[in-house]
Amino acid sequence: MTAAMPVWRSMLYVPVHVERFVASAQKSGADCIQLDLEDSVPDAHKAEARTRVAAAARLMKAAGADVVVRINRPLSLAVRDIEAAVGPDVDAFSVPKVDGAGHLRLLDELVGEVEQQKGLPVGRTRLIALIETAAGWQDMAAIAKASPRLVAMNLGSEDFAFDCGMEPLPEALLAPKQQLVIAARAAGLMPLGLIGSMSDMADDEGFRAVVRRSRQFGFVGASCIHPRHVPALNALFSASEDEVAQAQRVVSALEEARRAGRGAASLDGRMVDAAHEVRARRILDQAAVLRARRPPP
Repeated sequence: MTAAMPVWRSMLYVPVHVERFVASAQKSGADCIQLDLEDSVPDAHKAEARTRVAAAARLMKAAGADVVVRINRPLSLAVRDIEAAVGPDVDAFSVPKVDGAGHLRLLDELVGEVEQQKGLPVGRTRLIALIETAAGWQDMAAIAKASPRLVAMNLGSEDFAFDCGMEPLPEALLAPKQQLVIAARAAGLMPLGLIGSMSDMADDEGFRAVVRRSRQFGFVGASCIHPRHVPALNALFSASEDEVAQAQRVVSALEEARRAGRGAASLDGRMVDAAHEVRARRILDQAAVLRARRPPP
């Protein structure tokens, strides 16, 4: 993760048309609030929900959270969502059922036009690609490089499994999710998600175990549908104080080695090289963002 990337350990879904959920989300402590215009909003309420995005986004930004809006598919709904939701308090759009690079390029162009119409810097609004179909999964490498707005990728467990005719079991989804991590990292994007399906998370300790495993597999954050899961995501997708200290030692050792004309260094009896430095700098970048967001007392 580079310094230009956001830190989204926890991404809480909120149906934007339900006032009490919007109000409670401000206190959740989530890094990112995902104002939903898609699955959690019935068709009869979608037009009304669009009108609520700007005010809800303003509340979430005031509470210190980044704001993502999940738009709809088909394209006719997505266009209306984007036209209504582009604004100074919306950081990104989450794009469901991305099935090819052309899909993202089309939305990139539309977002740019709306930014220009509203007097916003063109390019400020980022995109998250949700891979939820077999076709999208097969085209992940191209999707990951389709737009400079793209900041992250996620695999929608339930919809992807349904499209593939699979049960959304952890063992069935493991290989596709590993491939998503690789495709995202190869393109310099954040891999978001969990090794498993959210419908599996019936108990808090089970959820925490899945989050721990997901970080080990390379994911940097995940969505949730209940505020009670936010603290676990924030804690377990964060580097510990010991990890931050060790990362600083790795970077310092390699900087000293380079000054001496070497490309590797010995630290605690082990060799560390450029690959270790990449991981260490990701940890330090995240720690720096979190310190700037919530300064210590």
